[in-house]
Amino acid sequence: MKCPFCKESETKVLDSRLTPEMHSIRRRRECIDCEKRFTTYERMELEELTVVKRDGRREPFSREKILKGIMRACEKRPVKREELEGIVGFVENAIRQTGKNELKTSRIGEFIMQELAKIDDVAYVRFASVYRKFKHADQFVHAIKLLKKMEVVQ
Repeated sequence: MKCPFCKESETKVLDSRLTPEMHSIRRRRECIDCEKRFTTYERMELEELTVVKRDGRREPFSREKILKGIMRACEKRPVKREELEGIVGFVENAIRQTGKNELKTSRIGEFIMQELAKIDDVAYVRFASVYRKFKHADQFVHAIKLLKKMEVVQ
């Protein structure tokens, strides 16, 4: 594993543990040369998943892309990165459990919103507004009402 700071190829593992969803191993590492610390995640490589975009284009599933979108929705919110990693793990797992190698972005977005609704109302509405391309204020009101109904069911 190369150090992301100085590119030295020798690092040592300080700590290893399973992530909460138990789909990957989190390793805390330290560079032998510059002594900076960083975290890596190790997970099993499974069959490649394909995402079908709204316009019909296909692209490989990207955990990083999902994480970036969730992080934007959770910006300045009291949500820990581990929770966000957990959502990404849940989404990938949910996709794999469908038994399909291709899934539409609409279904992936629904998985994400389902999980965001459980951890942060504001992040849920932010994500929904971008994902569903809100154009009017009443669409925000509708999303909040839907969120409230989900809270009653849970």
